[in-house]
Amino acid sequence: MTVRKKIVAANWKMNMLQEEAAEFVKDLLLEIGDISAVEVVIAPPFTAIAKVNESLGKAQNIKVGAQNMYWERSGPFTGEISASMLRDLFVRYVIVGHSERRALFGETDEIVNRKARAAHEAGLHPIVCVGETLEQREKGSVEKILSLQLRASLADLTAKELRETVVAYEPIWAIGTGRNATPEQAQEAHSFIRHTLGELSDEITAEQIRIQYGGSVKVDNARALMLQPDIDGALVGGASLDPRNFARIVLAACDDQEMTGSPA
Repeated sequence: MTVRKKIVAANWKMNMLQEEAAEFVKDLLLEIGDISAVEVVIAPPFTAIAKVNESLGKAQNIKVGAQNMYWERSGPFTGEISASMLRDLFVRYVIVGHSERRALFGETDEIVNRKARAAHEAGLHPIVCVGETLEQREKGSVEKILSLQLRASLADLTAKELRETVVAYEPIWAIGTGRNATPEQAQEAHSFIRHTLGELSDEITAEQIRIQYGGSVKVDNARALMLQPDIDGALVGGASLDPRNFARIVLAACDDQEMTGSPA
C-alpha cells in the first residue's frame, strides 16, 4: 500500500494585508513548530507572497503557494501573473481551477489544463480543483462531472507530472456554505477520482497522487475526513484565516503517534 504524505493548504482568497500575513505566520509557527509529518502550504494573495516568505525565515516545513496564474510565459496580458514570476517569489504550489475561478471568471477545463501544463513547465506543483454543484449531485451526475473535469483538466500530463500534481475535490455546494460532505460522501468521490486517475495513467501512478478535500473544512470535521483512505489532506478556505484553527487542522492530519511524538 502506497503511503502518501498528507498535504494541508491554506487558501486565503482575497484576505490578509502584508502585516496581517506576517503575524499569521509568526503565530502558526508557534502552534505547529517544526512538524514535518504533514506538508503545509500557505497560498496568500499575490501582494503578500513576499511577506509570507520573509516571515517564514529559515522554516522549511511550510511551503508557499499562489491562488492562480496565467499560462503564458510573458506578454501583453494586463493584470496577469506568470509561472516564472511565481517561481521568482519562491512559490512551490499554485491553485488552478478553483470553483470560484470557474464560476466567477468563466474558467473552463481547457483553461485549467493550460495552466496546469504551464505550471509543470516552470517547475511548480499545480493543485487542480474539481467538484460538482448541488444540482449535479442531486441529479446523480457526480461521477460524470468529475470524470469530465479530470480528463479535460489533466489532459496531456505525463505520469511524472501527474504524480507531482495535487487534485483537490471541492463539492461546490459545500464551499463557504457551512455545509460539508460527510466523510463517507467525500471518500466515495475521492475513490472515484483515484480510479479515474488510474485510467488516465496507471494504477501505480494513481496510488501516488495526493487528493485533498476542500469544502467547509473546519477543526471539528478535519480529522474524520482525513482518516478516510483516499483523502490525503485538505484545501482550507475560511478556517485558514485563523492561525490557531489552521494549526489544529494541520495537526488533525497527523496520526496519533506523530502528534504525540511517542516512539514506535
